[in-house]
Amino acid sequence: MNWYLQAAAPIQQNIIEEALAYQLTLTKPPGALGALEDVAVKLAGLQGVLKPQLERIYISIFAGDHGIAKQGVSAFPQAVTTEMVKNFATGGAAISVLARQLNAQFEVVNLGTIFEVDAHPQIIDARIAPGTQDFSQTSAMDQSQLQLALSQGQLAGERAHQHKSQLFIGGEMGIGNTSSASALAAARLNLPAQQLVGMGTGISEAQLPLKVKLIDQALALHPSSDPLEQLQNLGGFEIVGLVGAYIRCAQLGIPVLVDGFISSVAALMAVAINKSIAPWLLFSHESAEPGHQKVLAALNAKPLLNIGMRLGEGSGAALVVSLLQSALALHGEMATFAQANVSEKEA
Repeated sequence: MNWYLQAAAPIQQNIIEEALAYQLTLTKPPGALGALEDVAVKLAGLQGVLKPQLERIYISIFAGDHGIAKQGVSAFPQAVTTEMVKNFATGGAAISVLARQLNAQFEVVNLGTIFEVDAHPQIIDARIAPGTQDFSQTSAMDQSQLQLALSQGQLAGERAHQHKSQLFIGGEMGIGNTSSASALAAARLNLPAQQLVGMGTGISEAQLPLKVKLIDQALALHPSSDPLEQLQNLGGFEIVGLVGAYIRCAQLGIPVLVDGFISSVAALMAVAINKSIAPWLLFSHESAEPGHQKVLAALNAKPLLNIGMRLGEGSGAALVVSLLQSALALHGEMATFAQANVSEKEA
């Protein structure tokens, strides 16, 4: 059996039931904290303790270039992927700032930029190829490249486990990757590209029809319904890396906080490959990309925020960590009715 088909770690349902009961003893009306109660209870079941904590966060940013970008589907040149990898490592990107704020373990995994990146302690050089192929003309990658990208995600999950991480966040960087993510979502959900394609990095209205046309062309060229073949035909190295990381983290018992549209498409593909991982995925926010809502609905996901973000990089997820920490503080530190000598609701 391939490693990515092995079952995820079990969730401790008895702890979830204890946490639900405990929530009813706290000095507040039942359900008054809304989704904060739900996520505290879920994390209790995932961590296997009544009062979970989030102190050790692991953030992996996967980077790779896309052959489809040569068709003019992005507002930025492909050199930006390489330049942003450097920016991540030297601390200037949004996710770098948020990672520092969280005191998180932070790494950048270069799976396939067109241009080489200078060595840096926070950059893992795992270049598979100088970008994928143009998926509107041929398969984005071959089978061996697919397996390499999955295995790099697997290794990231194992590094997070070695650091005893309590939460994993995966981010992505790759000019052209909203095209790849939209194509994957369209293939997986059996929807036309028009319903999923957005402005990405900020393309013009004139560029949008081209993006839709190229994705529809790719869907006709690659009709497979197998999720691994869909990743091989339409994916990006960084998206496949996320898929591998999500699966491995779930197998190792590490909760995953999923970022925006591209990361959610990776989650969609990961669950299609291995359904057992679904309970280990938490969803941080609903992005401004039009296809994100459809992907979240397909995953039966309820994101915690919708504040119009569409940056990627794992930035939305990193921002939500403080919300999760507040939820756990409330769950773990509020007084019970008995402790505070507060009268409970009358029967």
